[in-house]
Amino acid sequence: MDETRRDRDTEGRAHNARPRDGLGRPLPYGSPGVERQPEGVVRSPQETVREAQRLLDAGMPFHAHEVFEDAWKSGPVAERELWRGLAQLAVGLTHAARGNVTGGARLLRRGAAALTEFMEFMEGSDALDGLESVESTDSADGGAPAHGIDVGALTGWARELAGRVEGPGAEPVDAAAEAPRLRGGSR
Repeated sequence: MDETRRDRDTEGRAHNARPRDGLGRPLPYGSPGVERQPEGVVRSPQETVREAQRLLDAGMPFHAHEVFEDAWKSGPVAERELWRGLAQLAVGLTHAARGNVTGGARLLRRGAAALTEFMEFMEGSDALDGLESVESTDSADGGAPAHGIDVGALTGWARELAGRVEGPGAEPVDAAAEAPRLRGGSR
């Protein structure tokens, strides 16, 4: 690749082709990196949660955020705050693992707020009726509007981690060790 020209995808759109590390940081051309998540993949909510959890557990929250971002862009309007909030939590963990305490804490809190807004909207809206008719291929979530995601535990996790990473002398966190369980339970 000629580094003076912009990388382009097969359709001519700008697309950074540099390899990335597990936290999504660009590496020099020719360096070994981790496989990037393809963009624009439409997955079922269950597939989204499974793939994002796999990436979080592997210490790759930046890549998990890309999975959530696909769901946010392709999913039903009523669920966009859920997926946006989860993407923000994943990016917050990414920043905390990179040592960006201010950005990490801010995004963790923003994601927690988006999840809280989503649940408040769902509890007080007729949108819940529309979501209950969504076909579920995973009996573990029972077709629940949050697809079995433990929103309460995630908001608590995010707020606790935000407070910790802002603490005096806080070091970057280990993304895999800090990865939340999306559907609750223990690791």
